[in-house]
Amino acid sequence: MNFLSHFYFDRSTNDPYLALGTVLPDLLKNANKKWNPHPQKNELLFKIDPAHQSILVGWKRHLFVDKQFHSAAFFNVHVGAIKQVVGDILKPSKVWPSFLAHISLELMLDSLLLTEGMIDVDQFYLQLDRSDRQKIASFLKLNGIEDSTIFFTFYEKFISSRYLYSYRDAEQIVYALNRISMRLWPEGLQQVNSQDLTQVLMAYREVLKADFRNIFHEIQLQLDDCPKT
Repeated sequence: MNFLSHFYFDRSTNDPYLALGTVLPDLLKNANKKWNPHPQKNELLFKIDPAHQSILVGWKRHLFVDKQFHSAAFFNVHVGAIKQVVGDILKPSKVWPSFLAHISLELMLDSLLLTEGMIDVDQFYLQLDRSDRQKIASFLKLNGIEDSTIFFTFYEKFISSRYLYSYRDAEQIVYALNRISMRLWPEGLQQVNSQDLTQVLMAYREVLKADFRNIFHEIQLQLDDCPKT
């Protein structure tokens, strides 16, 4: 799942570090794709500082949500369907239809949370901004990231740009897909007819409206049985 979908499950929290933890794995990947920490494997390191504990709880919830999402029938059905509708459009590019279908589904879920009024994006950014940067830096240091300059450069821009608001617009979803694709294929979606891709994905977003709430409900029920420790 993407940023807003992860935050959705803890959208009512008043703990900024818990909120941060729910999206920190993806923030780190975006800041530096070479970073691959596993704090859940060294939990004792984070027991001293309450802020670190909360970040770790959010991190573990992130992993749990992703695991449930990627193993759900909802995921398999919709990724398969999207793969079919984008296959011909992607032929001029090197981007795998399965890859684009996976990422498209996640971005469209974020988009629907926005357009259906199910999430307060201002609250999301407020929680991230409330987190003490020194606490974050010390958490990263415990995970072997000694120099967090790259992360904070990305983090501050991520907060100030309010970029996730753009997922309301169909064109911006395709723009985001291109940027993500370029991490693996330098040409990205340059050879693809962006208008055709936009139309196909927006038509599919309408299809998703019928049942997208089900996957959030399904995961929420499983999360309710997952203690915040």
